[in-house]
Amino acid sequence: MANRPVHFIWLLDCSYSMQGEKIGQLNYAIREAVPEMRSVAHDNPAAQLLLRTLTFSTEARWHHKDPVPVDDFTWQDVQVDGMTNLGEALEVVSRELQTPPMPQRALKPVLALVSDGVPTDDWKSGLRALDATPWGKKAVRVAIAIGADTDRSVLQEFLGNPELQPLDANSPKQLAAAIRWASTAAVKAASQPVASPTDTTVKQPPYAPPQLDDDDDDVW
Repeated sequence: MANRPVHFIWLLDCSYSMQGEKIGQLNYAIREAVPEMRSVAHDNPAAQLLLRTLTFSTEARWHHKDPVPVDDFTWQDVQVDGMTNLGEALEVVSRELQTPPMPQRALKPVLALVSDGVPTDDWKSGLRALDATPWGKKAVRVAIAIGADTDRSVLQEFLGNPELQPLDANSPKQLAAAIRWASTAAVKAASQPVASPTDTTVKQPPYAPPQLDDDDDDVW
């Protein structure tokens, strides 16, 4: 069986509120999760896991623009800068979820959104653009809320499924656990085949985010 691609896209909040320990822990957590993503990919040989990263602050930028096979992927640390333009980030991603550039026989993409604040632009128009794409509707979506100041209602709308909840990462320990989960469970869910991007039947992802316990005193 020919490998079918799973496009995994990180959408990372790199606004000024992420400066200091938050951005440092985010970089560390994703770097440490990449080997686990490789392990999951090797357990699903019919799927080819491709990674890339989009950051959003005052503008949305591709940090890793071209899809990179997980075995060749090297994490490059992200930096903080400016506002929280989530809507622009969702619009940029939506352009990548058309066919083309997405191939007809891809597996469900994974969109992993990480944020610690409140969007500063028209994020709902970006979400509408994402939902209007054939692959955006099928995507396995996960969301991680860093700290108590995150607008969880925004992340809930991004998930688009009332049965799913954003993961709360209120400390470095919880963030590491959330990143590991998003990096592995979502890939497993995405590795289930779909017929084609023109199939309008949207199935709920076969996974449920865990409850992350934390007894650390180091809370954001």
